[in-house]
Amino acid sequence: MKDFDSIPDLMTDLGNRAKAAAAELAFASAERKHAALIGAAEAVWANREKIIAANKKDMEFGRDKGLSPAMMDRLMLDEARIQGMVDGLRAVAEQADPVGEVLTEWDMPSGLNIQRVRTPLGVIGVIYESRPNVTADAGALCLKSGNAVILRGGSEGFHSSSAIHACLVQGLKSANLPEDAVQLIPTRDRAAVQELLTMTDYVDVIVPRGGKGLVGLVQREARVPVFAHLEGIVHIYIDKAADPQKTLDVVLNAKTRRTGICGAAECLLIHRDIAETLGRDVISALLAAGVEVHAEGTLAVDGTIAATSDDWGKEFLDSIIAAKPVADIDAAIAHIRRFGSNHTDCIMTEDPAEAARFFERLDSAILMHNASTQFADGGEFGMGAEIGIATGKMHARGPVGAAQLTSFQYLVRGSGTVRS
Repeated sequence: MKDFDSIPDLMTDLGNRAKAAAAELAFASAERKHAALIGAAEAVWANREKIIAANKKDMEFGRDKGLSPAMMDRLMLDEARIQGMVDGLRAVAEQADPVGEVLTEWDMPSGLNIQRVRTPLGVIGVIYESRPNVTADAGALCLKSGNAVILRGGSEGFHSSSAIHACLVQGLKSANLPEDAVQLIPTRDRAAVQELLTMTDYVDVIVPRGGKGLVGLVQREARVPVFAHLEGIVHIYIDKAADPQKTLDVVLNAKTRRTGICGAAECLLIHRDIAETLGRDVISALLAAGVEVHAEGTLAVDGTIAATSDDWGKEFLDSIIAAKPVADIDAAIAHIRRFGSNHTDCIMTEDPAEAARFFERLDSAILMHNASTQFADGGEFGMGAEIGIATGKMHARGPVGAAQLTSFQYLVRGSGTVRS
């Protein structure tokens, strides 16, 4: 890439090239997009040693910066995680192409035939923290949906993201698609983010993927529409009719499988009738697994820390969880409404009426029954990958896959038809 005198000049160049690439991608065939994604997957695997070497530089940077163990886990790439990226690229490649899908069609008495058809959004800006695999996920989903993308990865993952991006470009070249369809901002300078947020002439939507600080900044500063991916303040309510073994399995997985992801459980609400039985068993199991438990009331057993008001509505992103007894399901629902982030919430119960009440009365993007909240992931939803979990209500909600990165247009056909 050529040198630029200023960040605005750099970003204007990226925007111009992304807009030109988006115009070509909008009518690219499903076969060429498929070939580009398969080519990218093959390039990622062939270059895995280079990617791991680049990641080691980022891990050193993260250690020097004092990142928490959970954040270091988000940053780390090994061969297994690279295989996961490859699998994600291949899964997106094999999905049906959303562009051109006829969503609905009807005929009017006037003689017009009208179709509503999926179309790309145009140029998408993706801003993300720490997790370099988002480079592959976001690039793949934007390409599949016919959108050009400008990626801005976190400073911690700069080298890893650059190595992964090079593989995506290789895939585009092999399929004879514009290399500018997937661009990575080539600087850690934060001024580039500020510039991206205001590029209304070039960028059609911004997708922030990160913590509250990043998302808050984007929502405050953006002049471009935003798909908000807010905190994952994830609750699990354990009902008095919960199955003990299922509950232990799900809670431990939801908290400990990976503590630094947005689907990790952060708060347990336990029906007071079982707080001193199953509730304490769950707390003991978490403590035995090395989780720091901030507990209230009858759940405050030996080994726990007294919960404070600051523990409710907090995304720990670490091996820490808050826990409190509640009077009943309605008290749990009230707590989640007050402190939740509309991301993902779960109920553990064998009572279908209680599960139905939970689903009916909460408005989170994802609601779960007897399942680990770590399934809050586009790949686990059959989307191949995701660009984030949208917690707003406009346009996209929940896991944002390729189909959610499209809009639609109306195709109207007549036969010399005129309006009376």
